[in-house]
Amino acid sequence: MFPRSCCTVLLLASVAFPETSNTEGPRLGSPVVTQERIETGELTLNELRHLGERVFATPFNKHDGYGDGPMDAIDPTTPGGRPTLQNNGTFLRVNGLDGQTCLECHFMASNAVVPARFGVGGFAGAVSNAFFLPTEIDMRDDAGAGFAQFDGRFINPPFLFGSGGVELLGKEMTADLQRLKAEAFHNPGTDVALITKGVSFGVIRYEAGQFDLSRIEGVNDDLVVRPFGRKGEFPTTRSFDVEAMMFHFGMQPVEAVGFDVDDDGDGVVNEIAVGDLSALEIFNTTLPRPRQETAKGPARDGQRLFEHLGCADCHIPQLVTERTSLTYSFPEVPTDPFANVFYEADLRAAPAGFRPAVGAGLVVPLFADLKRHDMGPGLAESFGSPLDSQFTTARLWGVADSAPYLHDGRALTLTDAILLHGGEAAAARDAFAALTDTDRSAVIAFLRTLRTPHNPRQPDAE
Repeated sequence: MFPRSCCTVLLLASVAFPETSNTEGPRLGSPVVTQERIETGELTLNELRHLGERVFATPFNKHDGYGDGPMDAIDPTTPGGRPTLQNNGTFLRVNGLDGQTCLECHFMASNAVVPARFGVGGFAGAVSNAFFLPTEIDMRDDAGAGFAQFDGRFINPPFLFGSGGVELLGKEMTADLQRLKAEAFHNPGTDVALITKGVSFGVIRYEAGQFDLSRIEGVNDDLVVRPFGRKGEFPTTRSFDVEAMMFHFGMQPVEAVGFDVDDDGDGVVNEIAVGDLSALEIFNTTLPRPRQETAKGPARDGQRLFEHLGCADCHIPQLVTERTSLTYSFPEVPTDPFANVFYEADLRAAPAGFRPAVGAGLVVPLFADLKRHDMGPGLAESFGSPLDSQFTTARLWGVADSAPYLHDGRALTLTDAILLHGGEAAAARDAFAALTDTDRSAVIAFLRTLRTPHNPRQPDAE
């Protein structure tokens, strides 16, 4: 938690929260904005960002609909019927109900300085890790495994800086893959390579009235690129936020449960309106992008080594979009990412501040490929999923400032993070490990040029 003074400085503007005359009421007061007002274009981008930040940073309370209703004895793990810890009536922590605001897990802009530099939309340390859907935590190691067993997922919160460019890339890549799938359908018996923006997702073939999906790689069979979530679960920040609202806060979006529906039985309806989610997505995706300092001396050598070792095969330094504006859709259709558009934002403009590409589109220097890869048994989770050892490629932009590393924050240094790679990344890991101390230091020096925005309220100059 922050001192009050820190939080006040971070916000774009101070916000007065509604209360009744003698009794406290909801802090958010949903809706903060109606979907209709957004669609008519009467609000400026800056006004929408203020409203979205209010959704992001307001501490929800039970008048807003915070929390679940009565515990569901048949299904006590799904949001809506979870118990609370020691029957405290509010928080659970080990399966959500673990905070009041998005800001509590996305508040740090740099951990490379002491004290840390704060910034709305940032990341957090391991103290903010989410415990996702555990049913067993063996802290005493009664099973004799030699470690504390845990059968859920342990997730370290990443930053949101630059997410608009990432979302736009994902939408364009999805559109390409859907087009290639249609090409296979119209050319039965022909292998069609699933390549978009230079990234290969395998091969698809249509034959004997059905698609052969067995050679698809790094993406679900529906060929929807999902950049958000460590497993590639969410195509947009909006789809992520719908689930996060229910998991972390027990706040039920209207678009998930229906209008005037009290699905969790907590006595509150319409807890998060459609317009609230739209404003939140616009705020999230127009945060400034991370920056790269000029690589000089050892860092310049390290950049060449980074590519020579094979790191850049997955951590692709930059991908380029076709468009300069991110479109927002409702309702969203994952396989048709440009359907039902109600708003768009030019990501070249402040505060997103992406650099235009030569010819058209935007340069997105994310150092990733938006594809899932098998990272080997050493990093595998114990969730009981076929994807336990698979993760989307970490975006390395901002990595100099965003320790701890890896999906659960287990790596406290960049060297630790590299040496913990396995599976498809084992060859690059071994090549790094075989370098001289001087060359390993050069690679780390290069990675330390990849910085978060210095001031998340304003984009950094090139």
